[in-house]
Amino acid sequence: MAGISNELRSPATTAGTLEAQHGLHVFVDGCYDPGSGHGGWAFVAYRGAAEVASSFGGVRDSANNSMELTAVLKAVMWINSKAMGEAAIIWSDSIYTVKGCNHRRHIWKDNGWKKSNPNGNARSRTIANAALWKAVDLQLSRNALVAIAWCKGHSGISGNERADELADGGRLSIRGA
Repeated sequence: MAGISNELRSPATTAGTLEAQHGLHVFVDGCYDPGSGHGGWAFVAYRGAAEVASSFGGVRDSANNSMELTAVLKAVMWINSKAMGEAAIIWSDSIYTVKGCNHRRHIWKDNGWKKSNPNGNARSRTIANAALWKAVDLQLSRNALVAIAWCKGHSGISGNERADELADGGRLSIRGA
């Protein structure tokens, strides 16, 4: 993990923004195998260049977006229990998750966890993964020091690659079970 400090300085790593290299950086990932229906989630946390925590798991009858979101939920829960009061950036390669956490969840919450229909006359539509979104919202609402940011997946960013490996391990852990 010695390369993580250098990677966090790279604008390519942080999707065009320069973030501080110090502090808590948590990489999350989810995966899904449509053949088996099994999914996996993972997070890995770094302070500076040192890995300080990681976790992963597998789920039967899953989907990719729910695994990406589960990874964020587990990461925020860990931050809230082990690093409350410390600024943290959660890095995800899922645009669904990043946009959902930073923008859409506030709209959905205001709409009673429903999507609003553009024509205004039709009924509101339910959102996918509503229970997960509610849980993520609850955890993120408890800690204003947590930010969600996008990083490019499968591009050599060691934290993202490590989270990807762990998520796949979580998925594989339920194969024979």
